[in-house]
Amino acid sequence: MDNYMLALLQICDSSLPTGSFSHSFGLETYIQEGIVHNKESFLKWMKVYIQEQLVYTDGLACRLTYEILENERLEDIWELDQKLIAQIFAHESREGSKKIGERFLTLGNQLYQSLALSTYIKRINDSKSNGHPAIAFAMIAHCLNIPKSTAVLSYLFSTVTSLVQNAVRGIPLGQTEGQLIIKEAISMIMNSWQVIEKLTEEDFGITPPGLEISQMKHERLHIRIFMS
Repeated sequence: MDNYMLALLQICDSSLPTGSFSHSFGLETYIQEGIVHNKESFLKWMKVYIQEQLVYTDGLACRLTYEILENERLEDIWELDQKLIAQIFAHESREGSKKIGERFLTLGNQLYQSLALSTYIKRINDSKSNGHPAIAFAMIAHCLNIPKSTAVLSYLFSTVTSLVQNAVRGIPLGQTEGQLIIKEAISMIMNSWQVIEKLTEEDFGITPPGLEISQMKHERLHIRIFMS
């Protein structure tokens, strides 16, 4: 077994204390509007989220970060950090990504110290960078010598399982239904990973307007169980 395997399982665990369980990134808006209300409707929503937003923003950013680290060009990561945050229009989702990213970085640096992680944390503390989970995940994966393709695929899977757990709480769904959704999502994740492998920097930032609007509308919901 590869030495990194157990560490990879740890950083992909949905119980990792990053705060992602508090954010639906617009899903709760669809739930309250009755658009997402069961397993089938959630799968439709998640397909769009994975194939559009996750592929062209977070997933691609994870791959680009890893490649930047391979070429030892940290300055390019700080630019990517700015682009990631700038393209999140909804205030709640923007702040949520920053908080999750910062917590992920802090935890990662406590577990696996690296110059990239500590430098990123210092830049956040100095208000020079924002923090983002896709960048944090890639940094930790690179530190652990996890292959790039495995890192990107694992990040996609980790993000999807977190969303499914939030859907189980928010819709609500049964725990078994949640696991069935993850099983059905595996083919979407694999296809999306293959797409990400072929993308260029020019493809970065494509996001469906419906998801962005739902994220902006979320802060005006009267009753909320999620922070975004």
